[in-house]
Amino acid sequence: MQDFYVIKVLFFATFAFLFTFSWTPLLTHFLYKYKLGKNIRNSGTTPLFSKMHLHKTGTPTMGGVLVWGTVLMFAAFFFYLAKFFPIDIFKNLNFLSRSQTLLPLGALVATALVGLLDDWLDVRKKGVFGGGGLNMIHRILIYTVIAGVGAFWFYFKLDWTVLHIPFLGNFEIGWWYIPFFILVIVGTAFSVNEIDGLDGLAGGTLLVSYGAYGVIAFMMGRYDLAVFCGVIIGALIAFLWFNVIPARFYMGDTGAMSLGVTLGIIAMLTNYALLLPIIGFLFVLEAASVIIQLLSKRFRGGKKVFLSAPIHHHFEARGWPEAKIVMRFWIVAGITAAIGIILFLLDHTL
Repeated sequence: MQDFYVIKVLFFATFAFLFTFSWTPLLTHFLYKYKLGKNIRNSGTTPLFSKMHLHKTGTPTMGGVLVWGTVLMFAAFFFYLAKFFPIDIFKNLNFLSRSQTLLPLGALVATALVGLLDDWLDVRKKGVFGGGGLNMIHRILIYTVIAGVGAFWFYFKLDWTVLHIPFLGNFEIGWWYIPFFILVIVGTAFSVNEIDGLDGLAGGTLLVSYGAYGVIAFMMGRYDLAVFCGVIIGALIAFLWFNVIPARFYMGDTGAMSLGVTLGIIAMLTNYALLLPIIGFLFVLEAASVIIQLLSKRFRGGKKVFLSAPIHHHFEARGWPEAKIVMRFWIVAGITAAIGIILFLLDHTL
């Protein structure tokens, strides 16, 4: 029976790639036709970043629509296919379930729509309180609200109050599960948003992280969740085809925000959220570099630790070619994801 689920995951990943690849020209045509290009701000507060990336002004954003749009269409199509044609082959293709994939799908779409609004505000140089798009405070507030909804869903609907600590076991933490859930989701979303800064960087690192959690979900018997990860992986591969240097378009907040929040929720659904800092080590590194830079400038009289933050811009400012940074980050992401899977397998078999 497990062989069937292996085929199912691989089928959906492959189908998602082909489907996403096939409708990418339609989205690309739309983005270029209506000039939905990214604005590289040159306000003087980030002179190195502006100098390094000014040539990218005008490259379309909102490419993340490819990923979450494909996932939404697949989930809806195969759900209703099984509902209206209740035969075994169609029932087996459905992967939308209340206990495994309804919440991550809802979070993916809801956050994606907020990110889409943010991208549109940025493109049109509009802002909620002036400027272009949402600033980081706005984003963190949005992350917190969505994480709060997810936390209450887990706590009251799914009755989850147990935290698994690898190699130590399960611990009942009661209502503390709610703030822990919010911390994981907000932290993951913030970190993924920070790594989205070079062509192919966010897409490649997210691809590896979703792959790792897809393996974990599969080994735990959460096959619907594994298929969900497979669809995201297939769509991300197609996205990367067009996003590698030089990028045809960017992921945008509609992709980074939604995929960051959803990754955190999947980590919580597997109850292996404490492996996320290992599997997504680069996300942690990127977020930490930003926090360190801000604290240093605030408490050390404007002095910086990094030439530019997040840390991938520091390497860029030191003269590393963009492609070298991206490829080396992909390699590190692959290694840390493998370590995370190894730790899961060791813990899972004990």
